[in-house]
Parts: sequence; structure tokens; C-alpha cells
Amino acid sequence: MRDEMKLVLKSVKPYWARYILGIAALFMVDYVNTLVPRLTGEVTDGLTAGTMDFAGIREIVIRLILMGAAIAIGRFCWRICLFGSARCVERDLRNKMFAHLETLSMRYFNTHKTGDLMAYFTNDLQAIREMAGNTVITTFDATVMLVLVLYSMIKYVNVRLTLVAVAPMVVIMIGDVFFGKAMHKRFLARQEAFGDLSDFSQEAISGIRVIKGFVQERHELAAFAKVNRDVRDKNMAVVRLVAIVMPMLDFIIGLSTLATLMYGGWLAIAGEITVGQFVAFNTYVTMLVWPMIAAGECISRISRGMASAKRIQEIFDAEPEITDENADPAITELHGNIEINNLTFSYPDGGERNALEDVSFRVHSGETMAVIGRTGSGKTTLVSLIERLWDAKDENMVRLDGHNISRIPLSVLRRDIAYVPQDSFLFSDTVRRNILFGLESEEEESAERRMTDAAMAADIHDNIMLFPKKYDTLVGERGVTVSGGQKQRIAIARALIKDAPILILDDALSAVDTDTEERILENLKKIREGKTTIMIAHRVSTIQNADHILVLDEGRRAEYGTHDELMRLGGLYRSTWEKQQLEKELRAEGGEPHE
Repeated sequence: MRDEMKLVLKSVKPYWARYILGIAALFMVDYVNTLVPRLTGEVTDGLTAGTMDFAGIREIVIRLILMGAAIAIGRFCWRICLFGSARCVERDLRNKMFAHLETLSMRYFNTHKTGDLMAYFTNDLQAIREMAGNTVITTFDATVMLVLVLYSMIKYVNVRLTLVAVAPMVVIMIGDVFFGKAMHKRFLARQEAFGDLSDFSQEAISGIRVIKGFVQERHELAAFAKVNRDVRDKNMAVVRLVAIVMPMLDFIIGLSTLATLMYGGWLAIAGEITVGQFVAFNTYVTMLVWPMIAAGECISRISRGMASAKRIQEIFDAEPEITDENADPAITELHGNIEINNLTFSYPDGGERNALEDVSFRVHSGETMAVIGRTGSGKTTLVSLIERLWDAKDENMVRLDGHNISRIPLSVLRRDIAYVPQDSFLFSDTVRRNILFGLESEEEESAERRMTDAAMAADIHDNIMLFPKKYDTLVGERGVTVSGGQKQRIAIARALIKDAPILILDDALSAVDTDTEERILENLKKIREGKTTIMIAHRVSTIQNADHILVLDEGRRAEYGTHDELMRLGGLYRSTWEKQQLEKELRAEGGEPHE
């Protein structure tokens, strides 16, 4: 609880001046409100005794109008200050959460579902906003109103009548403690259920093609209904708790009102209080109902806010595994020399099997290195370690330009490596914005020229010019509106525009036909002269002209050399080449399909 409270207080601290101004305005509104019943009582007594004339009534009416104006201005001020500050707290926390998530390593995202993370950014932040806004207002308003009303009831009317009116309400304050504990537990379960629902919805919508392709709509609907039912049950647990508490609250308030009418009426008849005081006191009792209700509401919101703060604090407590702790700021650029020494790596929680084991090779700046192997042989793991998405067991296992990879600042490493992953991810944006994504800010004319050059090198420019809005065409979520080959080539263009010293293509040509592949490879040969390129592929035709070819088999270095050297070995590489040649001949006889 202490960490959660620190998180909230630290977020509120930058806006303390606005909070103080808002609370001052709120205090003024409450104070003026408590004066209104007194004026009503004066009018009642004056009219009853016949001591008040029209001039006296006019004076009180003017005072009431001025009070109303003061209340209106005060309410405007505290709403702007307090609600506005709460919105700023929500904004700041959302920015900090997103920034912190960007620093976390791949392992975190492998173990945390997207839908659950979305729940943090929506429901949880909303609960904290309400606690930083509504709860602050309600707590202070209820406390001040309670003190001022009780003071007015005791001083202006009668002490004994005040005790009779307040006695039943003490039960409410005691019950609020138990209510808050129960609400905290139920709200936390509700937020977790909402995260599961968000994750299921996001995954189902992203995979709608697969669902339709396998005719699994009914099955997915049943699964969704189960998750949705769990959300309903968790929400109903919260609703049931409120449904029990609120009627009890109304009942106790009713008892207080009844006691006030009976005892207050008797005092008025006995002459201990005037009729005006009796009328004013009943108004005060009505005003006292709000602090009693607010107490339960405050505890409920604080419970929800603390539950959400606990969940958000878990994000901030997560520490990145890949850091610049040992980085050397003197390293400001890469040249493309890569050295892998006895590289052994296993994924966390991946069991005893190593994804890579005792792999070694060297690539000099300007050379092309190709990696080939069966599915699951460790190809993607290898390039992920070079890009430092994961850390090797020993920092000496991966060296760039003679430096241990951990010595290279992450900003330099990621800037000077252009990477096209297996899953050629595109943002739901225009083709232009996707290609220019990795380009640092520069003049529009220069950026436009580089974008076109990169698209031509990726052999996608002509396709783009056929799109409805050319480079301003929206590609849809995850690039769903373009073909697989077009998506891959847009991703390649996005990497090429960086003109990085090291380019990694992770099976980035798998969805294009052989003619397109040949054109792209020819373009890469020209524009990548003097720069290092690492290519992962399943087709031998893609990598046969590389300076070095590494053949991986079950995470181990099975073969290494040039195309001719590996062919002479007569091992796994040659066997793969022969099978693919046979497949090519069979396709040629039946007519090879083009994209």
C-alpha cells in the first residue's frame, strides 16, 4: 500500500498549487452553503413573529443572490483546478508508463499479454484519475461540510438535538471501513478480468482471418462468452456490494431524519428552540446526509484507485534486462565488423535445451553473411542477439567493431542496425509514414527523395504508384490491406532508408517470387557496397552469392563457407540445394505462379 500511495502522491506533487487553489475555492463554496439555512431560519422567525418587513426580506434576498453568485464562481474554480489537475495526472502517468514499457526487454512482453497492458492504460488510469480528482474533492468537501454543518447545528440550534441526529450516522462511518476492504479486493479482481477480456478481444480480432479460414466462429464465440461472463461476474460482485450498502445507508439516514423530526418538534413545542431554528436544523440534517454518503464513496474510490495503483506500480517495478549500464559513451558509431565467439544461448524458461550452442564466425565490414537452416535451428535467435534484443551469457560472445556488445550504447547499436524481421510488421498508417518511420528528421524534399530511392531498391515503388493514393495510401492494421510480398518489400524499404552500416534481413524475401527476389538482391548488391549485410533465408537461391554462408542445425554450426565450398562438402547445404532445384523444376513444368 505504501508504494501505491507514493506513486499517487508523486504524480499529484507537480500540481500542488492548483490543488491548493481548488481546495480553497471548495472551502469557500462549503462555507457559503452553510450560511443559507441560517438566513432561511431568520426569515421564518421574522415572518412568524411579524418583526420582518419587505425591506428586510429584500436585504436577505440580495444576500442570497450574492451567495449564489459566490457559490457558482467557486464551483467553476474548483472544477477547473481539481478536475483539470486529475486529468494532467492521468496524462503524465500514461506517458511515463508508455516510456517505461519502451525500455523493457523482450522477455517482459513475452510474459505479459497485450490486452492486459491495454487495461492498465484505460481502466486502471481512469480509477487513479478519479481518486486524484473526484476523491480529493469528495473527501475534502465532505470533511469541511461535516465540520461546518455540525458547528452550525450546535452553535445556532441545540447541542442535544445535534447528538440525536448524528448518533445513527456513526454506524455509517464504522461500516465504511469494512466496505472499503471488501471493495478493494473485488475491484482488483474486476480489473484483472477486464484485462483478460481485452487480451482475448485483441487477439481474436487480429486473428480473424484464421478464425474464418478454419470456420471457428462458433468456437471463438463460446470462448469469448466465457471470458465475458467472468467479467460480468466480477462486475456483479462489485454491484452487489454497493447494492447492499446503499439501502442500508438510506435506512440509517432515514432513522436520523425521523429522530430529528420527533425530538426537534418536541423542543420547538416546548419553546427551547424557535420554529426558524427547527426549519434550519432540518436543512442542516439534509446537508449532513452528503458527508455520510461521501464517506462510503470516498472509501470505494480510494479502494479502486489503490488497486489500480498497485497494478500500475508493478509496471514501474519491472526493470529492463537490456541496459546501458556498461556502455562506453565514446562509442558513437558502428562500421559493421561482427565477431561471434562460441556463442551459446538459451531462452529464459526455455528448458534445458540451448537455442544456440558454440556458434562462431566473423564478418568484416562490407561483406554479406548468409544464414540458412531448418525451422527452429536458431537463425532468428542469432540476429536477435546481434541486435541485443536478448543478452548472451557472456558479453565476449558477441563483439561489434572489436567491442563487447554490452559496451555499445543501445541508441548507437539500434540506430546503426537496420532490421527486417520475419513478421514484416506495418503500422496502421500510410505507406509514406511506414517507410519514413526510422528516418531521423530532415528536410521534406530530401526525405521524399530517400523514400523513393528506398522503395525502388525494394522493388515496391511501381506497386505503390498503382495504389489509390500512392504513398499516402493507408495500409490498414498490421498491413492487412496489402499482400504479403508488398508488406515485406515496404518493410525492406523502411530498413534501407536508414542506410545503416549493418542490415539484417530475417527471411525478408520469403513472400516474393523469384524474379522480384533477383531484382531486389541486385539492388542490394549495389546500394550495400561497403556495408555489412546479414541475410537469413530458406531458399538457397537467395543467399548463394553471399561472402559467407552459415548453416545451422539444431542451434549448432553445421557448415560454414562459400556456396562453392559448401557444395563440395556434400552435406546439409548441398542436400537443401538439390531439393530446392528439384522443386523449382517441378514448378517450372507446371508454371510458376507470380505474385
